[in-house]
Amino acid sequence: MKSKFSYTLASMLVLASLVLTACGGGGGGAGPLQKIGAGEGEVSIVAWAGYIERGETDPAYDWVTEFEATTSCKVTVKTAATSDEMVTLMNEGGFDLVTASGDASNRLIASGKVQEINIALIPSWDTVDERLKEAPWQFVDGKHYGTPYVWGPNVLMYNTDVFPEAPTSWDVTFVEMTLPDGESNSGRVQAYDGPIYLADAALYLKHHNPELGIDNPYDLTQAQFDAVVALLTAQRPLISRYWHDAYVQMDDFKNEGVVASGSWPFQVAYTEVPVASTVPVEGATGWSDTTMLHVDSAHPNCAYMWMEWSLNPKVQGDVASWFGAVPAVLAACTGNELLTDEGCATNGLDDFDKIWFWRTPTAACSTGAGDCVPYSKWVEAYIAIISQ
Repeated sequence: MKSKFSYTLASMLVLASLVLTACGGGGGGAGPLQKIGAGEGEVSIVAWAGYIERGETDPAYDWVTEFEATTSCKVTVKTAATSDEMVTLMNEGGFDLVTASGDASNRLIASGKVQEINIALIPSWDTVDERLKEAPWQFVDGKHYGTPYVWGPNVLMYNTDVFPEAPTSWDVTFVEMTLPDGESNSGRVQAYDGPIYLADAALYLKHHNPELGIDNPYDLTQAQFDAVVALLTAQRPLISRYWHDAYVQMDDFKNEGVVASGSWPFQVAYTEVPVASTVPVEGATGWSDTTMLHVDSAHPNCAYMWMEWSLNPKVQGDVASWFGAVPAVLAACTGNELLTDEGCATNGLDDFDKIWFWRTPTAACSTGAGDCVPYSKWVEAYIAIISQ
């Protein structure tokens, strides 16, 4: 079993740098592009693993080659393992686009690192799921800051040899216990690597400790926040690794004895041991990702071409199939050979209203009422917890 103290110094520095991230203002002061011109020959994208495939992993999954041939825009990809890493990379600059989840997108908008987009330049905009067109993680002050990509839940992945029946609660990762195979869960479970994981703990307490009065797991008073920190501090000895690399997590399930963890459908589909997933009784957090344009993009024409391409139903269906996600374009849910007509339902199409999508916590709370613990305090608390 790998050490529970395997969190890297580089990751710690990424998290610490976020405390200094600006929290005011808005992106793209010059206004959005008004006309798409000739492509600049390239486009650089920061993306989650598996989001931009060119057939190198599996020839059946390639939505880059045709785009490059059609537009002459060469695609380069920088894979990011966490939302915090995406924010850091976009702060450093040199990229055109990012596939940001809600806990990154609002920070990028607030700090002026992404620009408003002109949806009139994206012909397929009208095909986007109505629930996503003005989602608060990309639509701010009446402005659109990106095109929806795919979404899904953070599921509980478990080894079916250890759990003949699906766990009904997240307590298998939060509370020390004997598992169905007669062994303790200590050192055999994982947790997501990032301050946003505090929301998972808040959701757990929302169900099990209603006296705390938690409503939204991203809107925490100081007392609620302290209870979340106490739960994660008690959980710390159980955790073999705070995972952020999907492929490393799959290897840990295969080779390191890990049997349960919060995960993505992507790992459930490709882990080489018998695993399954469930959304326990407490519910789940989740991600709805947006392709966003850097305020200083050097290749905005190719970037707009990619945003339009990303909404192609074939592309949407292929991405959803590969990652185990739900497409932003619902037309992709039928007629896609890879996804199949059952794929959207399997990946959680009907669970949209049950998912607490990642958001950046602010002192103002999501309601604007104030008195919530801001993200900078989440970062500080998370670093203290994992450093034990």
